[in-house]
Amino acid sequence: MTLRKGTFITFEGIDGAGKTTQVQMLADRIRETYRRDDILMTREPGSGLLGKELRRLILHPPQGTVMDDRAELLILLADRAQHVTNEIKPHLDKGGIVICDRYADSSIAYQGYGRGIPALEVKRLNMFATAGLWPDTTILLDIDPEVSLTRKNDQTRMEAESRRFHRSVRDGFLTLAMEQPSRFLIVHADQPEQAVHRTIWERLSPRLGILHSVRAAV
Repeated sequence: MTLRKGTFITFEGIDGAGKTTQVQMLADRIRETYRRDDILMTREPGSGLLGKELRRLILHPPQGTVMDDRAELLILLADRAQHVTNEIKPHLDKGGIVICDRYADSSIAYQGYGRGIPALEVKRLNMFATAGLWPDTTILLDIDPEVSLTRKNDQTRMEAESRRFHRSVRDGFLTLAMEQPSRFLIVHADQPEQAVHRTIWERLSPRLGILHSVRAAV
């Protein structure tokens, strides 16, 4: 994991995996356990004023617009660059904890494995957009698309993609996790919310302790 003042945790997974709920539950647990009030909960796309507009373009483009796959990726990268510069990096530089609902791995999984843009190219562009900032730990909430998509009521453009697309995205996430086992924690998300949270906490808390000790020693 990258040594820095703060701690950067991301949640990844296909739509309907329960990321937003688990972000909130983890933030509450860290506040309670470590007595920390310097936790930034954020998301991609859509943080900040520019991010909200970019999110709207991605998920609900103007009627009649067929968005090019490369244009979709570049909009997401613009959102990420702004997000890192204005919110994530400043908070980490102050020694805070950032918990983000989606980050660069989502672009590799969705636009790379899902859309078919070469994954290495997506990774390279993400390195540029993030200025090389990657999470300390990424929690991958893994779930079958046949289960996760039944949890969604109002579908966005991305959620309305075919089951085949979502299976490709899931496979992409699992491939990334296998490539970087020291960063990823794979958690099965087809359980009750509390059970998922318990698993996350059991596997993540030792890492939080290590990071806390490293910061204290610096």
